[in-house]
Amino acid sequence: MITTTTTTAATEYRADDQLDFRHVMSHLPTGAVAVAGVAADPETGAARAAGLIVGTFQSLSLAPPLVTFSVARTSGSWPLVRGCGTFTASVLAEGQDAVCGALSRKAGDKFAGVDWHPSPEGAPRVGGAVAWIDCVWERELDGGDHVIVIARVLRMRTGPGEPLVVHRGRLGGYRAPAAA
Repeated sequence: MITTTTTTAATEYRADDQLDFRHVMSHLPTGAVAVAGVAADPETGAARAAGLIVGTFQSLSLAPPLVTFSVARTSGSWPLVRGCGTFTASVLAEGQDAVCGALSRKAGDKFAGVDWHPSPEGAPRVGGAVAWIDCVWERELDGGDHVIVIARVLRMRTGPGEPLVVHRGRLGGYRAPAAA
């Protein structure tokens, strides 16, 4: 479980310094979400699972049901997943640190050793995740060195457990405070 300490001293950071910006934004906990589809292997043409981890996944609209997340423009995996048209967002569970690490790799078979099952469209749903959101790509917006992806939700499903949380560069779990 991630624990934090509170201090009374505040530090001012420069907004135009990328390292400072990254450091300050790391104080906002996010979930670890695997976004994956089945794409043609660029070398062999064979169908294979392709995916990446995003930490910016969120709901955008209830009517119609839309979600959004951002992806670095340099991502080699996102163009493969986007090309699938449909994909699944698996909200990783506490303890799925190894899955997060595998899908964060830059090369190789990211799904080697990752338990998954296909959605009705065939997109990989990571086994043991706390939620699955099957989506279809809608559009992208400019987000500086990232693209902001908007996707329409096709169906959703939940499983047991607590989400895997990223906070200050560390992976951990979330626990609600005990009721008084």
